[in-house]
Amino acid sequence: MPDVLGWRCNFGVVTPSTNTVVQPEYDEMRPRGVTNHVARMHIPNDPLNSDADFDELIRRIDAAMEAALERVMTAEPDRIVLGISAESIWGGGMAAARAIRDRVDRITGGLPFTQAADALPAALAALGVSGPIGLVTPYFPVAHSHLVNYLGEIGCEVAAARHLQRPSPTGIGRTPLATLRAAISEVNRPETRAIIQFGANLPMMRLAAQAEAWLGKPVIAINAATYWHALRTQGIADRIAGCGRLLEEC
Repeated sequence: MPDVLGWRCNFGVVTPSTNTVVQPEYDEMRPRGVTNHVARMHIPNDPLNSDADFDELIRRIDAAMEAALERVMTAEPDRIVLGISAESIWGGGMAAARAIRDRVDRITGGLPFTQAADALPAALAALGVSGPIGLVTPYFPVAHSHLVNYLGEIGCEVAAARHLQRPSPTGIGRTPLATLRAAISEVNRPETRAIIQFGANLPMMRLAAQAEAWLGKPVIAINAATYWHALRTQGIADRIAGCGRLLEEC
């Protein structure tokens, strides 16, 4: 028997406890009959001052994944959505993503699964994007090589990047929109075919949709790409206005 409110699909969303953006942005993109059920990976909101601090943050997030999955599985979701993008590719690009999938499968018994590493190449293909891209993240420089390696695997050369080095996990969600607009403009080189934003706690989905209009090229917010992938691979084709070309056109 289907869920009364989530009669089309129940998504089990796993995201860090410090993330204040994934839940509201996913809810903005949610069609009628789809429901989002969030389990939190417990991490402290420690200051971020260095590459070493950021590496430790990713380690803590990674260590908390299984416990969060076990909690959300009690809601009997139809699909698991990983609401964090860095963990999806950290330390090995698509090989790291496959390892994450294997860990998720062991907890869920092979439930359908969406993560950023799989969603982004599908989004690029749907939008017809290939070639150089601009990259915006809230991360520290230690993330750059992980992202360049992953993006190279999926056919994207990073022509310009802006890593905002936000001061804490919750500080990522408090990034001013003016800062994000400036970062988009900074990486918008003439040769870039698209702008890609990583970092699921950056409040970027609506701004990215607006930026597509004034730049005339795709601006892909990672939450939009991830949620779009979850919907489409679940067979849900609703077009969602105001959330970017992916959800409006693809």
